[in-house]
Amino acid sequence: ARSIVGILLLGLQAAAAFLAVPHALSITPRSHAAAISVLLKASSGDDEAASTQNSERRRFVQSGAALVLGAGIVQPVGALALPDFPKNLFALGSNAQESDSEYPLRGDASIMNKKQHGTSEKPVMKNLRFGCDNKLADQICNYNRNFAEYAGYFTSTRWLDEVDQTKETTYYDSVTGKALFVAPRGRSFEQFVKESKVHGWPSFRDDEVVWDNVRCLKDGETVSLTGTHLGHNLPDRSGNRYCINLVCIAGVSS
Repeated sequence: ARSIVGILLLGLQAAAAFLAVPHALSITPRSHAAAISVLLKASSGDDEAASTQNSERRRFVQSGAALVLGAGIVQPVGALALPDFPKNLFALGSNAQESDSEYPLRGDASIMNKKQHGTSEKPVMKNLRFGCDNKLADQICNYNRNFAEYAGYFTSTRWLDEVDQTKETTYYDSVTGKALFVAPRGRSFEQFVKESKVHGWPSFRDDEVVWDNVRCLKDGETVSLTGTHLGHNLPDRSGNRYCINLVCIAGVSS
């Protein structure tokens, strides 16, 4: 009983610190690339060794703090779209948060082993679509496992102006140019954009994932088979929801 109380108290302390971060950091704007750099330095430990539930819980807290930090720098805290908290915090990284469908397809952690350029063989393309920031894209795609572009980043790009809203659009890996997502599928473009705006990142469903090139790791990290970090699976009442960084899927078809 005492250990449970202790855990609850630690949780409350972490939540208080978590909510206090953006108030202190939103005063001084910084570039997106600089913010990502700061966040990466703040994360300690070996991601590949994060196999225990304790490690998964630490990664969850780090990811949440990063989302607040990244968004607090460029927008009011009230506008931040936080991920849904799992029903069981002690089951982070387990199948308990996901639907009972055949998806997501699982990938081995070795997909994200170190390669020639971070977790990929090469940098992101220079001619990214939608006006996405090349430096930010390379940092998130190739040298990152937990962090993201700030919530709502896609609204600062040309994405909604350039994409054809009358048909499905294929989104390609910013490193390799391989197809990763096709959307909207089974819903309208308006529904796709509305959900993405609510959550803060382009949000895809199972039928919109090109599973030939995409996998989900045990902790929900969504990656390409070639090692590009894409985002995370954050399920909601409608099922699996893949919250993806636009900078990671702004490539040109190979």
